[in-house]
Amino acid sequence: MNSPSAAWRLEQRSDTDLALVLTGDWDAAHAGQIAPETVFEEIRRHAAIQRILLAAKDLGRWDSVLMTFLIGLIDRCRKEQLEVDTAELPEGIRTLLDLAYVVPERAGARREAIRTLWLAEIGKSAQRLWADAKGFTRFLGEAALAFAALAFGQARFRRVDLWLNIQECGPSAVPIVTLISLLVGLILAFVGAVQLALFGAQIYIADLVGRGMTREMGALMTAVIMSGRTGAAFAAQIGTMNVNLEISALRVMGFAPMEFLVLPRMLALILIMPVLCLYADLMGIIGGGLVTVSFFDVSLMQYLHRTQQAVHLADFLIGLSKCAVYGVLIAIAGCLRGMQCGRSASAVGDAATSAVVTSIVFIVVSDSIITLICNRLGI
Repeated sequence: MNSPSAAWRLEQRSDTDLALVLTGDWDAAHAGQIAPETVFEEIRRHAAIQRILLAAKDLGRWDSVLMTFLIGLIDRCRKEQLEVDTAELPEGIRTLLDLAYVVPERAGARREAIRTLWLAEIGKSAQRLWADAKGFTRFLGEAALAFAALAFGQARFRRVDLWLNIQECGPSAVPIVTLISLLVGLILAFVGAVQLALFGAQIYIADLVGRGMTREMGALMTAVIMSGRTGAAFAAQIGTMNVNLEISALRVMGFAPMEFLVLPRMLALILIMPVLCLYADLMGIIGGGLVTVSFFDVSLMQYLHRTQQAVHLADFLIGLSKCAVYGVLIAIAGCLRGMQCGRSASAVGDAATSAVVTSIVFIVVSDSIITLICNRLGI
């Protein structure tokens, strides 16, 4: 049998006294929707009332929901200069109400929303931008010193860490790079075929896919994949070390965190990104070939021959150069956000998110700059 739900009713005791009678179960399961404001509006309909009597009849289960309701109602009644009498309530409820009001609320204890001027928000944003710029410049300087130490054979890091990072960045990323590159090749072929078919020039799908993948899409999609996969992982790993004070411990033991933690990760990405770019180019060309041979009147040998004529060594070199630059930027963004991570669990997630966003911004900006340079040089 279900328990009765929370209920209340008003009883007129005299011309100036009004009783609020509570019945049923006042717990989270039954009384969550009863608001003090609703009851108070009914009380105010009795204009001559000066005192409210709180009573309980057949009151069942009750918990903090009832106490919250009563405190809210009592506060509203006192604000409207109405007297509240709790003598007819059970002793346990009266005791809790006395405890709730025995210590008055300290002034200023409630948190209030503080409105700030738009000019102040602009100033704070400028300060954050300046702090990020200084941190980025400092990180670049420390990274340059770490690479200089590597060039002179004085960098201190474990060689096994370098190979582990290469394995994590390279072979472990092959499945997702394969899938995305194949799909990008398929999409390029379909998009190009829609227009080229209007002129009966389906054979030039090979030109579109080959040059598009080698010059732009292979490097760009590989960089986006690695920024979300490896850049975020670098930020989370180094950020967790920062939370656990492992980076501070390295400094105490005389190890430079830039050489011991950052340098192997940057080297791994710089070395592996061009290889992944070449593999992505191949997968994209294969994906375009699947579409061209399967859905259009082009043979496999015609597609391969046209790809060989359209794609030159300069196209591969441009794509590889872009991907190498992307690898540096992804490593910088991931390691930078990891080193800047705060000392909490949420800060690790924020660092990983910020690393992905920063990496993608770097990739897009650098891609635009390199494309403009190639266009001006005529390559």
